[in-house]
Amino acid sequence: MDMLGIEFQTVFGLPPVEFVNLAADLDCRYISTGLSGGIPNPFGYGPFSLREDPSLRYRLLAAMHDRDVSISLGEGFMVSPGGDVRNYANDMDIMLELGVQRINTVSVDPDLGRTVDEFGVLAEMATARGLVMTTEFAPSLTVKNLDMAVAAVRQVGQPDFRVLIDTMHLVRGGHTAADVAALDPALIGYVHLSDNTLQQRGAAYRDDSIDRMFPGDGELPLADILAAIPLEVIVGLEVPMRSKIEAGERPEDIARHGVEIAGRMLAAVQDRRSSATV
Repeated sequence: MDMLGIEFQTVFGLPPVEFVNLAADLDCRYISTGLSGGIPNPFGYGPFSLREDPSLRYRLLAAMHDRDVSISLGEGFMVSPGGDVRNYANDMDIMLELGVQRINTVSVDPDLGRTVDEFGVLAEMATARGLVMTTEFAPSLTVKNLDMAVAAVRQVGQPDFRVLIDTMHLVRGGHTAADVAALDPALIGYVHLSDNTLQQRGAAYRDDSIDRMFPGDGELPLADILAAIPLEVIVGLEVPMRSKIEAGERPEDIARHGVEIAGRMLAAVQDRRSSATV
């Protein structure tokens, strides 16, 4: 499972050192993280801040070195109305300190023109630090679908600015595996893997985003989408499951089961590719 990681939303606030150990125990080399525990935390895990706690950064680096795990994606770089992305300079530097090579941005600013301008500033800041940057699209965000994301990346024009493809957002945004296959592979920087229904279940889009399904349990054409993704792109398992958490299931168990399923799916896709080239 060389290219399989676990996204931090999957583990609902699990502190970073414990998260590293969980990923290693599940034979995953990658995790994603933000700099603080800013997502729902139903199990009362202790709060953490990689931004404000140098000793935690040290312990995290030591754990990653010991367990051969790295941070595949740094989250938290949001474009918001009235915000100034230049304020993220210190956060980028901390990500670099933690060995992060890729950060992700989203926008909730309804002004698309300003969003793209802010993406440009962020991309310049990232490039200056040797970081790759991706942008994630979703029907609930300013950049709503794959076409809009590709247009934004091309408008910014930075070679290390790419698109993050979340399988749920891709299909819910009206796109197909064929659309992914038609892209320049260099545009694809990262993948979030989960399953869900084709139609929205919750009252708000966010309801579905934090209550997803294991790969293969929903209606998304995951095998076809994964077959269109370049082999070198990291696939992060993003399966936050609010309903299971509320029923008492622990995020560690959800991650364990999800990794087993995702690993089998990725292996099957690889076999499919190998058969096609024979």
